[in-house]
Amino acid sequence: MKFGISLLPDCRPEHTSPVRYFEDVLEVSRLADELGFDYVKMTEHYLKDYGGYCPSPLTFLTAVAAQTRRIRLMTGGVQASFHHPVQLAAHAAMVDAISGGRLDVGFARAWLPYEFEVLGIPLDESRDRFMATVEAVLRLWTQKEASEDTPFFRYRDAHSLPAVTQTPHPPVWVAAVRSRQSFAWIGEKGLGLLIASPPRKGELAHTQDMLRVYLETHQEYHPDREPRIALSIPTMVADTDAEALATAQPLLQSYLDVWGEAAASWDGVQSAAYPGYSNAGTTFGALTDEDLHSTSTAVIGSPDTVVEKIQELSAALSLDTLLLQIDYGSPSVDVMSRNLRLFHSEVLPRL
Repeated sequence: MKFGISLLPDCRPEHTSPVRYFEDVLEVSRLADELGFDYVKMTEHYLKDYGGYCPSPLTFLTAVAAQTRRIRLMTGGVQASFHHPVQLAAHAAMVDAISGGRLDVGFARAWLPYEFEVLGIPLDESRDRFMATVEAVLRLWTQKEASEDTPFFRYRDAHSLPAVTQTPHPPVWVAAVRSRQSFAWIGEKGLGLLIASPPRKGELAHTQDMLRVYLETHQEYHPDREPRIALSIPTMVADTDAEALATAQPLLQSYLDVWGEAAASWDGVQSAAYPGYSNAGTTFGALTDEDLHSTSTAVIGSPDTVVEKIQELSAALSLDTLLLQIDYGSPSVDVMSRNLRLFHSEVLPRL
């Protein structure tokens, strides 16, 4: 199994400035590189506290590339529905070159109605636009001249520059959450799958059902290629369960509050392209220590507890990559660094 860190700013500007946030996560990215972790991942969002500090993961990862030597850089993901494929292919190829071929490109369809509204993109066309964009980017990376004729963009004999550094192109991942169609399409294309942990253990059964769709479809279309599944999950390691819970609870509650505020944009919104999302605005109540210990999928506890939880998740979800979400709730750089160091020294050797 490979391990990395997953970043998604949920910053309240009155609590953490953008300067402070990026100073801190760049320091933690350098630490992850020094400790030998495999990935640093950053996610794209707009406008609100949920992710709004990072409208361009590729820009952030360029800074990481300049300050590290070996760790791979992952977008998790670029919201392909919001970008023209020529621009996206060229920007990613540029970061691939700057990093010396260390880029993994994760795509996401986007899911927040207010982002679609302000960018003038209909929710109902997001799936078709997303799939067309990802497929066009792959052609731009692998064909000397690529042409497209879609309802969303048209061009002829486009020669994308710079060329990608990796052959045939950077590893590609796609994020999926609930839609069976999304999991099946990712498997059909033979791409890696990015998933985030559901907040409650009771929702794991649905995730497992969707993973079966991905694995079965991948096997059908690509029997000679190994599927790849990466999970991002809030993590906190401390010397004891009690210490980890005390540190994590206010941070995770803050993260869920910010998530809930963003998801509330689904209130009163329906879209055939997003089945099951109309109730996404349901916010979580206050989390007790018992909630975090017994019903949450977050990996929180002593090294013994964290090892046990990761082994359970790995078996349940067929994981080959685990990405530790360590910036939830805008913790200090000292909290993030200690969390990562303890994972490296006390957990990783036992996995």
